[in-house]
Amino acid sequence: MVVMKMKFPFQKRVKLAQGLWLLSWCATVAGATTFTLGCILKTELRRRAEVMDNQDIHIVPNTLMIVGLASLGINYFASKICQDALDAGRFPRWKNFLKPYFAVSCFFTVLMLLAVIMSYAMKGSLESSLKAGLRNGIRFYKDTDTPGRCFQKQNIDRLQMEFQCCGNNDFRDWFEVQWISNRYLDFSSKEVKDRIKSNVDGRYLVDGVPFSCCNPSSPRPCIQYQLTNNSAHYNYDYQTEELNIYLRGCREALVNYYMGLMNTIGAGVLSIFLLQGSVLVSLRLLQTAMEAVAGKENTEIETEGYLLEKGVKETIMEYLDPVLKFFLLKNQVEEGSAAATTAATPTPT
Repeated sequence: MVVMKMKFPFQKRVKLAQGLWLLSWCATVAGATTFTLGCILKTELRRRAEVMDNQDIHIVPNTLMIVGLASLGINYFASKICQDALDAGRFPRWKNFLKPYFAVSCFFTVLMLLAVIMSYAMKGSLESSLKAGLRNGIRFYKDTDTPGRCFQKQNIDRLQMEFQCCGNNDFRDWFEVQWISNRYLDFSSKEVKDRIKSNVDGRYLVDGVPFSCCNPSSPRPCIQYQLTNNSAHYNYDYQTEELNIYLRGCREALVNYYMGLMNTIGAGVLSIFLLQGSVLVSLRLLQTAMEAVAGKENTEIETEGYLLEKGVKETIMEYLDPVLKFFLLKNQVEEGSAAATTAATPTPT
């Protein structure tokens, strides 16, 4: 069953080739844009690598960069094919090239769509990565003298100030870790001794937060310590008063930031996917319309173009069969080699 069959008079073929030439160059620019968007997202993710537990989310920008580069090549050849389509004598030289060209083009176009889907679907992976990464970042905040963690405090402080957040889930996360280094504790102080003794792990825990949690928009001077002690501060109620520190957790802030960025990029790449799909569909119609002219003396005759000569399933299997046969033959050769090796091995007596 022929899919999307259309008639193409000579003038219509010329207009299709000219319009497609322009469209392919627009798609080339769009491919460069896709690569650039992938680089931007990759850079933003690497900036916060210290608070991410794994690199799974990097599959989105990596895919965007790959399909962006592939799109440059695909659309460059599309423009060359369109130029030769205006001359019936030059177009046949592309005959053997077009079948693998369409296979590769469809693969990378589908990969572009998968990148769009992943940009919306990776929220769970991003959130779990940030949860573990921020937990470790807060835990190692005090280790300014430890190699490999020297800049952890600086990174966390800059993060909290830039994204106006505090802690992992919220500011209470700082109550559960010792974020003040022992080198800054006076162990002769009774308060310090009592706090350390009261903790089963011997850690110095306080109901306070680092300075980077302070909200500069608050009219009241920042209250960093004894946040849960109402009597320690004048006219202060921990339960009811709006605290003058950031209440939002950094995980929520970062997830919102990155998902907003990826969703915006995803919407842009989706439009590029539609443009790329239009180029491939139009090029296929032009190819089939031009093939009907091959060998004819009158090249200005009306021809028919179509998207698929057979049904979708039959066309997919036509492309997959050579690949499947190749792997089947390869397996048979490997099995034959293994059997020959086994037969050649002498049996011990």
